[in-house]
Amino acid sequence: FNRGLLKGLPKDDDAADMYLATQDITGEAGLTGYEISNHARPGDESRHNLIYWNCGDYAGIGPGAHGRLTLNEARIATTTPLKPADWLDAVETVGTGETPRSTIPHDEQQIELLMMGLRLRDGIKADRVDHKYINNINTLAKDGFITLTDRIAVTDKGRPLLNAVLREILA
Repeated sequence: FNRGLLKGLPKDDDAADMYLATQDITGEAGLTGYEISNHARPGDESRHNLIYWNCGDYAGIGPGAHGRLTLNEARIATTTPLKPADWLDAVETVGTGETPRSTIPHDEQQIELLMMGLRLRDGIKADRVDHKYINNINTLAKDGFITLTDRIAVTDKGRPLLNAVLREILA
């Protein structure tokens, strides 16, 4: 999270203020914040991006693309070479631009589920989350940062602090 690779970002307090101002402006315009950084009128949400945030299956095609597929009950990661020339060379010599597929370990799937799914206002189904995270989730729920029912979702109080909430869950 804190590798320092993005220079010139606003201070945390300024970023939180900008986030809250964005929520007010978009809300007044009738655009619901259905995802942490995406707003739409009800029914106009990005179906394409919802696939990512719900950890659905998607194919990565072309240079630098990645995908996630469920094959034979296993979650598979796909990638392709970043450089177009390398990708094209692989297509011409191997018949596909895809690098060897790899099975995503359960722990990595859980991290991906939490990091992607908690971006959504509706959150994720609680039964999809590994039990080892429940104590941390319960603590965050008691503190008002998460709601925990049959779904786990970040509250309005927690949304500006999503990265910190995720760090606490995954600690």
